[in-house]
Amino acid sequence: MFENLSDKLQSTLQKLKGKGKLSEKDIDLAMKEVKMSLLEADVNYKVVKTFVNNVKERALGSEVMESLTPGQQVVKIVHDELVKTMGQQGESKLKFNPNDITYFMMCGLQGAGKTTATGKLARKLKKDGKKPLLVACDIYRPAAIKQLEVVGESVGVPVFQMGDKTSPVTIAKEATKYAMKHGIDVVIIDTAGRLHIDESLMDELVQIKQTVKPEEILLLLDAMTGQDAVKVAETFNQYLDITGVILTKVDGDARGGAALSIRNVVEKPIKFLSVGEKMDQLEIFYPDRMASRILGMGDVLSIIEKAQDAFDEKQAIEMQKKLKKQDFNLDDFLQQLQQMKNMGPLEDLLGMIPGIGQNKKLKDLKINEKELVFTEAIIQSMTKKERANPNIINGSRRKRIAAGSGTSVQRVNQLLKQYDDMKKMMKKFSAMEKTMGKKKGLGGMGRFKMPF
Repeated sequence: MFENLSDKLQSTLQKLKGKGKLSEKDIDLAMKEVKMSLLEADVNYKVVKTFVNNVKERALGSEVMESLTPGQQVVKIVHDELVKTMGQQGESKLKFNPNDITYFMMCGLQGAGKTTATGKLARKLKKDGKKPLLVACDIYRPAAIKQLEVVGESVGVPVFQMGDKTSPVTIAKEATKYAMKHGIDVVIIDTAGRLHIDESLMDELVQIKQTVKPEEILLLLDAMTGQDAVKVAETFNQYLDITGVILTKVDGDARGGAALSIRNVVEKPIKFLSVGEKMDQLEIFYPDRMASRILGMGDVLSIIEKAQDAFDEKQAIEMQKKLKKQDFNLDDFLQQLQQMKNMGPLEDLLGMIPGIGQNKKLKDLKINEKELVFTEAIIQSMTKKERANPNIINGSRRKRIAAGSGTSVQRVNQLLKQYDDMKKMMKKFSAMEKTMGKKKGLGGMGRFKMPF
């Protein structure tokens, strides 16, 4: 998401950073480019107008005009205004009932990925120590109940259903009794959607809301629909007074207009991003981190959090010791690749490293994760001595390894180069972790040992 906008904003701001002094004309020209970039990203026109006016007003103030680094000051202003447009500093946390069962109501149009995102949320809550229950209140869409049961089974969360002949309001009411009886602490109600908004759908949702009185009413919106998503959010908010938004299909949207518009238009926060098809691909939405990514500043905190989830801490500490001793071999390389896959697409991780966003060559790097199959075959075709010390792999050894793995010498050469590149990247991560550890106010994040 934001790929096109990110490229254009970075290009515009880079021109300003190259100037020792900025005139009003420089600011005007840059703001015109910023405005066009936002409109092309399908950002709501009123939001664009407010954003550009705020940036321009601050950019023409003394903090920029009298600065020794005016271009960098403008970048900071754009960053601050992006954060303000998308929400606030930090995440918008889910509200839980501390004294009783918590109810979440999931709503949205058909095709927005609602049921899948509901399963992802259930998985996250279970991982956080909750005991969730999924409730099948979509009785209209063919196989909707079965889909929720499959999703529930895949994340290890029970599903309460009463078939497709009972009214959704009754199902929601009975689910509350079931939850009390079985020690459930969070009930997530998967409601029906339609291809378009209609009165009967909204009336039913309002009745469910009145029955369970949910702490959160989360609207699932397809990020790829852009301005249409914003219109849908306005209507649902009028009827239900939603508490937050989960943006789905974010990985298929290069514009990002919905994410930049929703907060301003409906005054409700984006709480999560559904970033892929896998059940672990639900990310907390941090406006400040997203603003940094858009401007190519990286997102180190998100990398660290992903690493904490994906890596075994004991293995991480052992790996760090090996790196410090220059003892990182091809067995370790394979183990790290396999675990890094758990952190999500590798090119997405690269985009979170500070400075990578401005490096066109690295930014456009596409990593084919199917190559891991060849990587495993090649490494497993090596002797223990070769895996421990790759420097001994000469021409004849490369031919033998290629034959043994059913690949080519060229692939073996590529792997050995990737191994060298990975060693360099991991050293950079280690250095980054030391820097983060010295910074204050990271909630202990700096003390976490990076897994390399």
